[in-house]
Amino acid sequence: MSEKTKKYNALTPEESHVILNKGTERPFTGELLNENTQGIYTCKQCDAPLYTSESKFDAMCGWPSFDDEIEGAVERVPDTDGRRTEIVCSNCKGHLGHVFEGENFTAKNTRHCVNSLSMNFKAI
Repeated sequence: MSEKTKKYNALTPEESHVILNKGTERPFTGELLNENTQGIYTCKQCDAPLYTSESKFDAMCGWPSFDDEIEGAVERVPDTDGRRTEIVCSNCKGHLGHVFEGENFTAKNTRHCVNSLSMNFKAI
């Protein structure tokens, strides 16, 4: 099945702005920011698993933060601003946020800064 014929979840205008148009939700407003239940974070557009709750941490930056993705779930691409690295869902290419390295928040020294609007959460 080609990318153009795949069926994806319907998105709200706000979700479309973030996922399709590479927007950003306002900091400290996302419903998943303070989610601390054990579970899996999945792509809002295609339901692909992206992150586990074990990799989530509080970076106090206003967006959910993870120091590792599920293997093969996230692609890194140069951001159009020329300074940052964008992260997208490997399955549907939907915008998730940005990844930063060298901040020393965790032992892995990586922070995936992800919009809540780009994800669903499934408790396990």
